[in-house]
Amino acid sequence: MDEQTRKLLEECCSGCRMAVESFEQIKEYVKDTEFRKLINDYTEKHRCLEDEAVSLLKEAGNEAVSPGVMASTLSRFTTEIKLTFNSDNTQVAKLLMDGCNMGVKTLGEKAHQYNKADKKAADLAQKIIRTEEDLMKKLKDYL
Repeated sequence: MDEQTRKLLEECCSGCRMAVESFEQIKEYVKDTEFRKLINDYTEKHRCLEDEAVSLLKEAGNEAVSPGVMASTLSRFTTEIKLTFNSDNTQVAKLLMDGCNMGVKTLGEKAHQYNKADKKAADLAQKIIRTEEDLMKKLKDYL
């Protein structure tokens, strides 16, 4: 596996892992049944996407990477602070939309930077971006 493909797949893994961690953290604040179902659905979608990236890395003898400790800790802390003062559906939706937007920007930038990555990795990155964009559309109902 070439370096660009490996790096793009690692970014896919890391981004999906951060999304799952965020969903799990936020779930406890969501009282609305339909909203909780949406979060559960996208938690599972992100787990499947992460599994796909891990599988592609392993096929080539590489290991998946986790998000950086600092990034995960900062994200968790920021979310806790924001939801401590206001945990209504609107606030939760805004936080999730911010995360989706960050994922789209980061993965879009990496896909452009690693434009020599193989087709499977590039397609997976685009699939993750579309998933984030789809979730953002659905979150608008909770603003």
